[in-house]
Amino acid sequence: MAVTHRLRWIGTNVFAVALAASGALAPSARAQDDRMTPIAAPAQPDAIELGTGALPGAAASEAWHRQYGSRFARNVTVATLTPFLPDPAKATGAAVVVAPGGGFRTLSMDNEGWDVAKALADRGVAAFVLKYRLNQTPQDMAAFERSTQEMFSGAARPPRPAPGAAIARLAPQIADARAAFALIRSRAKEWRIDPERVGMIGFSAGAMLTIATTLAGQDAKPAFIADIYGPLAPVTVPADAPPLFVALAADDPLFGSREYGLVDGWRAAKRPVEFHLYEQGGHGFGMYRKETTSTGWFDAFTDWLRMHGFVRS
Repeated sequence: MAVTHRLRWIGTNVFAVALAASGALAPSARAQDDRMTPIAAPAQPDAIELGTGALPGAAASEAWHRQYGSRFARNVTVATLTPFLPDPAKATGAAVVVAPGGGFRTLSMDNEGWDVAKALADRGVAAFVLKYRLNQTPQDMAAFERSTQEMFSGAARPPRPAPGAAIARLAPQIADARAAFALIRSRAKEWRIDPERVGMIGFSAGAMLTIATTLAGQDAKPAFIADIYGPLAPVTVPADAPPLFVALAADDPLFGSREYGLVDGWRAAKRPVEFHLYEQGGHGFGMYRKETTSTGWFDAFTDWLRMHGFVRS
């Protein structure tokens, strides 16, 4: 029963997070260029292949574009993990897997990936950006833009999958997350990390992956998790559920006016949970600087990590 309930959560939300594809709802876009401009793939010399294999049946190759002043990856077929290690003098021994969002169609690599990891490393937390495998999109940029517009219009909206089919759709991403945790723990001594203090933070679709990894990731077992503007539908909370941090804007067009059952479930299970519901911020605020108080989510998150002993004062 519990497993079915967990899978139902995934099936309920798998399309909702897809609506955030390509950062199309990033609120700071009002002040920045929202055009998708193709760019060459940036150098990623520190990226480590996770060994989960190529995405089955993939025909389109990895491509990158710039939008809202940030870089996005799509058609990722081989998962990687990029370490951002703190100065040894600052290192706390804690680590975080960072899962960017983008509706499982793109990854917001700057705003929800590398920028987050750099800020965490500056606070003494080893951060690892997970470039997980994505659903295939048209290789041609114009065709990709059309497919995104169709998704937002509802013309391409797929039927809601059954629970079993939903978890199968996320199987590659969950496998990538599990491999990330395994790699970090296998090299914990080298990276000066406590293998029992490895958590995960995700944004939008990455938040969904974070929750799915917690519920169905078997040996991943994150020490703490953060859901940043991801779905908050109810789940059956495991008895050993890790501490949960949630940040969401009330005006988020995807999840701001929906149920907050995820938070309620953690509380009912008497598991640690902190919930920040910001008045404004929209969806996709990430590390963008804004005039809204949602910009304070990162400081709140690191204060929360400090309260739980993962970050020093």
